[in-house]
Amino acid sequence: MKIAGCGTALVTPFHGDGSVDFDALRRLVVWQVESGIDFLVPCGTTGETPTLAHDEWLAVIDATIEAAAGRVPIVAGATSNSTQDAVAKAKEVAARPGVDAILSASPYYNKPTQEGQYRHFKAVAEAIEPSGKPVVLYNVPGRTAVNIEPNTLARLAEIPNIVAVKEASGNISQIAEVVQAVPANFAVLSGDDAITLPVIALGGVGLISVASNVIPAEMTALVQSARNNDWESARTLQRKFLPLMQAHFIESNPMPVKAVLAMMGYIEEVYRLPMLPMKRDLRAKLQKIAIEAGLPIRAEVGKAAESHEFFVYENWASGPHKAVMHRGSCPQCSNGKGRPAGHRPEQARWHGPYASLSIARTECESLAGVLIRSDCKCI
Repeated sequence: MKIAGCGTALVTPFHGDGSVDFDALRRLVVWQVESGIDFLVPCGTTGETPTLAHDEWLAVIDATIEAAAGRVPIVAGATSNSTQDAVAKAKEVAARPGVDAILSASPYYNKPTQEGQYRHFKAVAEAIEPSGKPVVLYNVPGRTAVNIEPNTLARLAEIPNIVAVKEASGNISQIAEVVQAVPANFAVLSGDDAITLPVIALGGVGLISVASNVIPAEMTALVQSARNNDWESARTLQRKFLPLMQAHFIESNPMPVKAVLAMMGYIEEVYRLPMLPMKRDLRAKLQKIAIEAGLPIRAEVGKAAESHEFFVYENWASGPHKAVMHRGSCPQCSNGKGRPAGHRPEQARWHGPYASLSIARTECESLAGVLIRSDCKCI
């Protein structure tokens, strides 16, 4: 498999109760394929993979394969900060028909040395070599706290089935060194939408994109134009969609892209903790960016997304110690964030926001010493 062009790092849609919305995922995949995307990447960072149970992780990959129906390659995310677990996950997903390659990020939290990273990725690659599936490395030091340095990448590129890197360091100088250090047949992919053009100009061959969740045809055209040396067309697209590409500066990925997809009516704006719905002022800023980019925003969907914020009000001012659940838009409680009149800070406190009523209820049930648990009339 030759990895090049524009691939989408897919979001994982959820229902209001927090379960995976497989119907929305399949619709999203079909739209991506029909829009001309070159390949799909389920279960990466954008897919909130750290919050998925093992069976959910496999089911999301399977649903992506099913909906893509062989029309585009599938590069499945398989990452762990335990080398033993990363090897097991890579072997399991590589054995699945329909998976064309594995994406594996640096071990997070452990902060391994360069040699530690080399041995980690070498173990993953050797474990799946019998499957014939290639490995795409993912360098994202902002998430993992470690950088894959160019010399380490050059060593890893000597391993036959390590064929590409998604470079999300944001360091153009380093990316230039990487392109120089690796063999000509080793694919360097941008991991950051906004710097795709300079990466391709330096010798990169494509992009694994977040923005293509909402503008798949446009991001594919941008990459194709750059690869074809049609820089005028590429720059035109860059100027038009740059604010959308930089949306992760408003809030952490995937919060902005899921919010825009919800505004467009493709998914519900639901996350799993520790991700939360975007605040109203930031969502308004994002909605303005999306409208200016020409996206078909459905205002009623954007408003509905705000209703997924829930709060728990714990009160022991008088009578039995109780907790009451509220919607974030509840007029009785200052939009869910203030204190009702007469309640001093030492007598009551708010918990939240929570992305769904079921999560709020679980948190409410877990509060120690609460004698009464109830719902506000806004629920």
